[in-house]
Amino acid sequence: MSTTETWIARGLTHVAATYGRYPLVAVRGQGSWLWDVDGKKYLDFLSGVAVNNLGHCHPKVVAALREQAEKLLHCSNFYHIPQQIELAELLCEHSFGDRVFFCNSGVEANEAAIKLARKYSVETHAPERSEIVTALASFHGRTLAGISATGQEKVKAGFSPLLPGFKHVPFGDITALRAAITPQCCAIMLEPVQGEGGVNLPPAGYLQAVRELCDEHQLLLIFDEVQVGCGRTGSLFAYQQEEVEPDVMTLAKALAGGPPIGAMVAKEKYAAALGPGSHGSTFGGNPLMAAAGLAALKTILEDGVLKNCVAMGSYLRERLETLQEKFPFIVEVRGRGLIIGLELSIAGGEMVKTALERGLLINCTVDRVLRFLPPLTVSQDEIDQMLEILSGIFTDYQE
Repeated sequence: MSTTETWIARGLTHVAATYGRYPLVAVRGQGSWLWDVDGKKYLDFLSGVAVNNLGHCHPKVVAALREQAEKLLHCSNFYHIPQQIELAELLCEHSFGDRVFFCNSGVEANEAAIKLARKYSVETHAPERSEIVTALASFHGRTLAGISATGQEKVKAGFSPLLPGFKHVPFGDITALRAAITPQCCAIMLEPVQGEGGVNLPPAGYLQAVRELCDEHQLLLIFDEVQVGCGRTGSLFAYQQEEVEPDVMTLAKALAGGPPIGAMVAKEKYAAALGPGSHGSTFGGNPLMAAAGLAALKTILEDGVLKNCVAMGSYLRERLETLQEKFPFIVEVRGRGLIIGLELSIAGGEMVKTALERGLLINCTVDRVLRFLPPLTVSQDEIDQMLEILSGIFTDYQE
């Protein structure tokens, strides 16, 4: 057997089978490129599902990890942690927020937001005020609270009873959202751009109308920016694209440039509801991950990353729209910054497998939407290389 086959056989024997994995054993990455154990090189337009926004092993993130690892890996949150404090300051300086709670993942950040919304509303308004309205096709993680909040039935199957107190309405439908609000509601929770649901953008004015509904009914507005935050849409945070401030925002994925970290950012008025003992995380905001977060966030802000994201995102969408004219099974190109969806009239799963064989990493969500999430540092030449591979795949399928 090849080295790849050997590793896969070992994994199938001992690793939990919770993923439908492709036959790639990754061992090294640099920038937009990933190498497997047999030395094959892949152009990575998935970026660890929007985790490697700065590409693989960005030198500033690696240097920060190396330097911090030699000083202090972990310290209990019983004590003050300088790197955590600095990262919180930087996040608040560049957002609407006043306070940051650190954890390890996106779903943990969403759990914190759900707990915050309920605790604030119960204490401020009424004991029965705990219902949260979310969107169909949304994705908020895989814990029981995460799948309860998620608007996709496929992630809920087999896990009943789910957490009560969630209501789902079509994304972008302000009339349906308004009708869903009852005296029991405490919050509305949305992704400013839906990622797992198919790269769905909100209609013009929708998020502003949601903000107004929250103000009218004294509801918290929670934006899940786990996938679309940290520069992915071309601004540091996706809400800044439409100048609509939430009350709470959740982050993870790209926040530390690769290593695991999550964060809930909140306005002071609401953050105060989670006092000592009400919530916590053993590893949240530890020195190592916070140091990586500082390096990644500063790089996004200071090294022209956002400007490149806007320019390359525009270029990629234009080139994909050119392909749309050539291949009739392309229904729509949509996206913002460098989260781009290519909706097909046919299933896209086999195309993803073919792309892998030809050295390109993409993925397909909701069966028919090819999703492109290249590093925000991607070059025009790398986009052209991706398009050449993709065009070849489309040509073969058309024939």
